[in-house]
Amino acid sequence: MNLLNKKRDQGGFTIVELLIVIVVIAILALLVVTTYGGAKAKSRDAKRVSDLQGIQTQLEAFFASNDYYPAAADLNSATWLSSNMKSLDANLLSDPSDTANKTVSTSTATATGKKYGYVATHSDGTTACTTGDTQCSQYVLSAYLEVPKSVTSKNSLGS
Repeated sequence: MNLLNKKRDQGGFTIVELLIVIVVIAILALLVVTTYGGAKAKSRDAKRVSDLQGIQTQLEAFFASNDYYPAAADLNSATWLSSNMKSLDANLLSDPSDTANKTVSTSTATATGKKYGYVATHSDGTTACTTGDTQCSQYVLSAYLEVPKSVTSKNSLGS
């Protein structure tokens, strides 16, 4: 009988104790993975907002010099950009989730587009601008944000 009690006192963990520890570790791992994914999305969203501000600054500088905004097709032309908006960093035109694509969409940004949206219009707000159009007096620049799952925009009217 003494030998049996001695074996029990040697220590070790029961299966229930081990399962509890495994469950706690799994819950902690899940929290870390979820938090990390959310932080990455927030980081991409911050880059999107920063990119929109940078593009807007360049668009306003172009307007101040030329008295019109470029059409979306112009912004998508590397040749046009290199001769008309030399200070615009082409990396600003690429969404952080698709850095290889350095063009803007010719419509409002969407969840599936992975592009910034840019729509330039005449003063009536409905007539779309085409390549080389010098009558473009307003624009809407937009990006889809992942965290609030919504579109944010900047426009020529300052909002």
